[in-house]
Amino acid sequence: MTQRRWLITGCSSGLGRALAERLAADGDQVLATARDAARLTDLAAPGLRTAALDVRDDGQCAAAVQLATEEFGGVDILVNNAGYGQFGVVEEVRDDELAAQFDTNVYGPWRLLRHVLPVWRAQGRGHAIFSSSVSGTVALPGLSAYTASKFALEGLAEALATEAGQFGVKVTILQLGGFATAYGRNLILPSNPIEAYQPLVGGMLDALRGMAESAIVSPPSLFVDSVRRVADMPEPPLRLPVGPAAFSFIEPALAARKAAFDTARDLMVLPA
Repeated sequence: MTQRRWLITGCSSGLGRALAERLAADGDQVLATARDAARLTDLAAPGLRTAALDVRDDGQCAAAVQLATEEFGGVDILVNNAGYGQFGVVEEVRDDELAAQFDTNVYGPWRLLRHVLPVWRAQGRGHAIFSSSVSGTVALPGLSAYTASKFALEGLAEALATEAGQFGVKVTILQLGGFATAYGRNLILPSNPIEAYQPLVGGMLDALRGMAESAIVSPPSLFVDSVRRVADMPEPPLRLPVGPAAFSFIEPALAARKAAFDTARDLMVLPA
């Protein structure tokens, strides 16, 4: 198997860490990054490098791409995995909370792509893999800002596929269901909660907080296997739901969207 060169964000724990460890064990070259590089010190394997990368900092994004290019001679695959969840309904989430959510979940991947795309154009190939979510298709109560960021992230990925495919760039959106990670425990709560919404969102918050211990969520190994599988494909899919929960949420949502589209067509009055 050809040794591949990876740049992965969000490797301090969870899915990103599991991926970096497995790829290094496979013998690939990996630049594993996280906002706090001290949390990566125990990652050690031949071909694995670590670096501090706060995706909100354009200078650090440029430096990470440069480091990977200098260490490995290029970058084959960028995994945009860094992200977090801002909890709260639309009325609760303030401008600064919304901006912070987008800065990490959307602008961060955009910044990295700006720096890695010249490398990919020169190479004539590259693969951008995005860790999205069922929230990129389905709106769940209490995840308004997170949902908006994932819809935007998937729009970015689709635009990239349309624009950069001519240069040999592949794009894959992983639509993740629930995973046994600290995502739920790390949710940021709104600064100004509104009691009137608690009957709707309280149960959702409790479920998310306990997601890592739930018997129905998927293990990080499923994410790792999914990334490795699409990386091996000559023509990877643009979207790949990952985990049973992903199919359970996305399939009925797409069916409802198709039904609404058909209804709209029937309602449309065409000019004579």
